[in-house]
Amino acid sequence: MSDTEPEAPHEDFDRVNFLELRNSQLAEAIKRVESERHYMEAEILRLQREVKRLKTELDRLRYPPLIVGSVRDLLTDGRVVVKSSTGPDFVVNSAENVDHEKISIGSRVALNKQTLAVMGVLPPSIDPLVSASEIVEKPAVTYEEIGGLSDQVRDIREAIEYPLLRTDLYRKVGVDPPKGVLLIGPPGTGKTLIAKAVAHHTNATFVRLVGSELVQKYIGEGARLVRELFQLAREKAPTVIFIDEIDSVGAKRLEVATSGDREVQRTLMQLLAEMDGFEPLANVKIVAATNRPDILDEALLRPGRFDRIIEIPVPSYQGRAEIFRIHSRGMSIKDPIDFEALASRTEGATGADIRAVCTEAGMFAIREERDVVTAADFDRAVEKVVGEEELRKESVTMFA
Repeated sequence: MSDTEPEAPHEDFDRVNFLELRNSQLAEAIKRVESERHYMEAEILRLQREVKRLKTELDRLRYPPLIVGSVRDLLTDGRVVVKSSTGPDFVVNSAENVDHEKISIGSRVALNKQTLAVMGVLPPSIDPLVSASEIVEKPAVTYEEIGGLSDQVRDIREAIEYPLLRTDLYRKVGVDPPKGVLLIGPPGTGKTLIAKAVAHHTNATFVRLVGSELVQKYIGEGARLVRELFQLAREKAPTVIFIDEIDSVGAKRLEVATSGDREVQRTLMQLLAEMDGFEPLANVKIVAATNRPDILDEALLRPGRFDRIIEIPVPSYQGRAEIFRIHSRGMSIKDPIDFEALASRTEGATGADIRAVCTEAGMFAIREERDVVTAADFDRAVEKVVGEEELRKESVTMFA
């Protein structure tokens, strides 16, 4: 065979296949590299955003702390007179990003630690004790669950509920509705129960505090709590403020008093000013309760503060029978119960005593592993509760 003889056709075919395979592998490699490039670019962007976020957080943490101050005056040239927590008053400028329309006399502001310039306006401060006193979920107590106090319920509805729900009626008649109601009566007669019913039936915000919570250790703290309490009430109006055991903060002012007594008197004076001061209460109503009205200050009892004083007495014979029916309504009772006979045997008992009788009757049934309460259980419960009440009275008399 001659040296110039052409190559065989199958060799050309193998070379073509090899080139096509090589091109396919290169195309796949290029596609894989492109995919990895897109992934790396996305990862670089993510990391850049993370670095930016961390730098911002680091700058925020490195930012010097701000001083809390209060605005004393606004000058005509745009400067502000502030009182810092460090002591004296200062005339300072405001930062450009601060909304000057939000700055007013008395506003809480954040001040630069070095220049004391106003860096921002802070929201008003509300003590956690005051903010936590707001009852979000209304009590389940209704007026139908209050026995023997129909006249008292009517009076408090006219003084508290109707002015909040039917303001137009008072406006047409031309009279100002009562500002506050004072509930007085022995312990266990239903003063707090009535307040719960008022909270249930009104669409108002209900704020509850015990009078002793307004008595604080440091000078001015009690008055500040009272001021913030009424500030919260005005912001969330219509509001009903219920102060239980008000005698702990509203006792008569004495000429000879200790430093603690004088602090209680300052708190009382702030309470008097808030109830009948220059700033109107509008849709804020006050309900207070006490079992010692004899020690209350006369300024607290005058019309304009507590316009209506409602006495919650020990229930009468019919009232005791009605209270027995109310508290036994949800009980599983086997025999017909003569509630009138039980009422005659519990003369002088309060609503709390009658509730204790019904509870004891149920306990007697549980003790004997029965799921129903009988008339005999009520009889034994009356003997036990009445006996404990007499023993309690004897103990009080003995140690008095």
